Amino acid sequence: MILTMDVGNTNIKCGLFLGEKLRHSFRMSTDIEKTSDEYGISMLGFFDYIGIRPEDVKGIIISSVIPSINYTIEHMARQYFDKKPMVVGPGIKTGINIKYDNPKELGSDRIVNAVGAYELFGGPVITVDFGTATSFGAISSEGDFLGGAICPGVRISSEALTDCAAKLPRIELIRPRSVIAKSTVSGMQAGIIYGYVGQVKYIVEKMQSEMGDAKVVATGGFSGLIAEETDVIDEIIPTLTLIGLAKIYEKNK
Repeated sequence: MILTMDVGNTNIKCGLFLGEKLRHSFRMSTDIEKTSDEYGISMLGFFDYIGIRPEDVKGIIISSVIPSINYTIEHMARQYFDKKPMVVGPGIKTGINIKYDNPKELGSDRIVNAVGAYELFGGPVITVDFGTATSFGAISSEGDFLGGAICPGVRISSEALTDCAAKLPRIELIRPRSVIAKSTVSGMQAGIIYGYVGQVKYIVEKMQSEMGDAKVVATGGFSGLIAEETDVIDEIIPTLTLIGLAKIYEKNK
């Protein structure tokens, strides 16, 4: 069994793969103040809940966008699973040729999403990851990562509006009944949700005008909410990053 860990700004998403099949997945809050023991105890608690022993894990692979937490997570893997984890970074085989001006600048999560989407659907393909930030990636039919775009995530956009406008309240991020809203809360929901839909639609269409028609694969917490309002998203794969990690592990084991 392979343990995959996607360390993001908000959550650490974990998956357990047996062969190519994802058997279990769970997430923990990302907290740079936590110790390796605190993370390890949380992991053991989940393993106990699903009835799997730590020694059943034969390999671990990690993708992280937070350098300051990497040592803690790697130490946890060695201490609680007795495994040296594989870490997505320079030198690791992905099967993706990165066409960035400086490939080292490209976040490991975007690389992993590209691998997952390309392995599942081939190319050309566009990935959209609705995380803390929303990132777009363009992958050619030859498996080249051509580049993409990054913008504030849905929740960041909502929090910025509340923080910078004294009289605007915090709101639940749900789709309102109408874009012509009749209250402050529904007006904010309409502006944020429908405005974000328009942003995603425009960026995807602009990317397709530059690279040609491409399948669009979305992942992340708000992918379903946004996809309900636009036809530019073809597939929603909530576990895309975990799938990409498992594919990269197989290429490097």
